[in-house]
Amino acid sequence: MTALLYLVGIVLFLVGISASIALHELGHLVPAKRFGVKVTRYMIGFGPTLFSTRRGETEYGIKALPLGGYIAMPGMYPPEEQADTRLGGGRRRRRRRARLFATAVEDARIMSNEELAPGEENRAFYSLSVPKRLVVMFGGPFVNLVLGIVALGVSLVGIGLPGPTTTVETVVECAVPATTAAQRTEAQQAECQPGDQLTPAWETGIEPGDTIVSVDGTEVEDWDAMVDVIRDSAGTTVPIVLERDGERRTLDVPIISSERPALDEDGDAVYDEAGALVTEPAGFLGIGPTQEYIPISPLEFPGHAARAVGDTFHALLTLPQKLVDIAQVAFTDEPRDPEGPMGMVGVGRVAGEIASTNEVETAGGDVITLELIDKAQTGISLFASLNLFLFAFNMVPLLPLDGGHIAVALYEGARRRISRWRGRGAVGPFDTARLLPLTYVVIAGFLAMTLLLVYVDIVKPVRLFGA
Repeated sequence: MTALLYLVGIVLFLVGISASIALHELGHLVPAKRFGVKVTRYMIGFGPTLFSTRRGETEYGIKALPLGGYIAMPGMYPPEEQADTRLGGGRRRRRRRARLFATAVEDARIMSNEELAPGEENRAFYSLSVPKRLVVMFGGPFVNLVLGIVALGVSLVGIGLPGPTTTVETVVECAVPATTAAQRTEAQQAECQPGDQLTPAWETGIEPGDTIVSVDGTEVEDWDAMVDVIRDSAGTTVPIVLERDGERRTLDVPIISSERPALDEDGDAVYDEAGALVTEPAGFLGIGPTQEYIPISPLEFPGHAARAVGDTFHALLTLPQKLVDIAQVAFTDEPRDPEGPMGMVGVGRVAGEIASTNEVETAGGDVITLELIDKAQTGISLFASLNLFLFAFNMVPLLPLDGGHIAVALYEGARRRISRWRGRGAVGPFDTARLLPLTYVVIAGFLAMTLLLVYVDIVKPVRLFGA
């Protein structure tokens, strides 16, 4: 059964990545056709064609390797007689620089335009205005951005983030000062020692499953609010209203003062410059909360989405250094960073692990059962991260990525404005074929990165839930 669920996870991942690729290419296809560009092929994947069908002038198909996709638009490289050569040193200089790749450049130019029939020159990609080219090339990444944000919204607003609730999960028997607890062994921390003070929750009969409604007359809707009231009530007896089995009960609870970790504004423990835990006397009840998914407010979501996009671009900027680290991991005994980059094989394995894992052992030895909602939240978050990365990656201003074509269009638009401002009149489209040598270098780099990640994903895979 576990193997079957693992396979289901991989299949769901392939369906998700294929849908992302298909919709990305649809983001290019729709505006291209809308603007009258001739589109000859719409393909999901690379390599051998598994299935294809023709509708009108366009062949739609699925290929064997789901590593991307493409639409074929004649005129990605303008004919030499159409390209403007007055800027940048003239035709002769351009030919001399491109001599090493002259044959490849001319072959690419011919292939780019051979599917244009006589009289269809106005349907070539290079014949579009700069704004329309920008729309066509940005359409694909924009779809990934929308998919990522929608999936993130389902994850955060629809399901939520795991967080503590006011329902009691555990009742602590003894109140042990933080500094004393730190000096005890794990076995000693697991049970009360002679002389330890009983906690108020234990003495007054609060039980797991009780839901705290109010403390000292203050209604508490979340765990943090409840903790704030209790910490400020040290040394006093306060009424606590709780709900048990559908009925409300009021208990008079003497809140004790105990040495507890100091908390910052975010509720995190404070450490001094030497790394030691900072403590302070505070009110202590002696309960632990259940963890549930708490949906965030729709008003908070734009901030979360903006941070997610920003974090994605930051991860992309640090990718070269992380690939160097991955190379060291691949050929040495260094352990792999679970937060580092993964390839398609690695992400597929993680998807299989999410689907097939039912129990997880924590660092403290406790076993947590993973529910369907846990797997759904993790899987949706993975899908969101994948699409946000596809958006950011495709916006890199290097050919053959969409960002490279966007950069070329922006350059051409600026060049035309400068030409008109100088009174030189209209100029032809920028000769994108001149950038083919750089494009080949970029493609080689992407191929090397892909092979490296495939290798390390096989020999040293990232595992979410331990070995």
